[in-house]
Amino acid sequence: MRTLICLLLLFVPGLLSAEENAPVRVATLSTILTEVAQRVGGDHVSVTGLVRPGIDPHEYEPKPADLAVLADAQLILASGKHLEGYLTKLHQSSGSNGVLVSVGDRFPSLKMPPVEGEKHAGTDSSGLIEDPHWWNSVGNVQLATDIVCEELIQVDPGHAADYKKNAATYAASLADLEKWAKIKISELPRDQRKLVTSHDAFQYFAREFGFTIYAIEGLSTEDEPSNRKVIDIIDRIRQQRVKAVFGEFGSNPKVLQSITRESGSQLGGELYPDGLAPGPASTYEDLTKHNITTIVEGLK
Repeated sequence: MRTLICLLLLFVPGLLSAEENAPVRVATLSTILTEVAQRVGGDHVSVTGLVRPGIDPHEYEPKPADLAVLADAQLILASGKHLEGYLTKLHQSSGSNGVLVSVGDRFPSLKMPPVEGEKHAGTDSSGLIEDPHWWNSVGNVQLATDIVCEELIQVDPGHAADYKKNAATYAASLADLEKWAKIKISELPRDQRKLVTSHDAFQYFAREFGFTIYAIEGLSTEDEPSNRKVIDIIDRIRQQRVKAVFGEFGSNPKVLQSITRESGSQLGGELYPDGLAPGPASTYEDLTKHNITTIVEGLK
């Protein structure tokens, strides 16, 4: 009996040590936050992105297997700002004890009136809705990096120094990206900064760089434009002499083709407004450089 007890005492510390050294299990509902968590967490985290690259977050529908991932996660990162209307129920259904963080809710939102016929969970008492596309501002991704770092330290304080170092390195790369963006956009005269897009996803970008947005659809890709809205967009393009309109990854090009034909503008290229995707938008830096280069070259 004494021998068995001694063996257990030798074995249990080994188990505890293995558990302490196991990576923090992180689940994300945003491709942008998947990258942020990987860059900040490094070798100390295991990140599972439920919304995978190339998937439209507006149309994502959780699968039964996703509940198992959430149930096992120690930290769950969501975009917030009412993008994931299913979030609370999903968290409850999974039975997860993990910390749920709606990252975008931690910093200020842009608010705007809804398009006629739109319904959004984020409508406030004044009838305005929150724009959930915060990642189209590099500065907001820098804020998100700080938040993810803080949350990882809360879950795993033993590796706080590494998380802070990794976050600082990633923040420096984002600062370089922001400098590049300012230089590239300076090539485009301010009176040409008029952006016609498939859906209304670039308002944070527009605020930083002085663009006016004319969106065909509303804040969600699920919002269908009315005939009246399409006619108004065509009139705006003619009046403002907008050279190009921009589609987006995964969208139906038929409406855009009709608009360019009727307005006399041209297709300026394909943007990635809703997150990472295979190919030219596989990292946040790639996505940002692709979008900005496409916009500037299309409108020059």
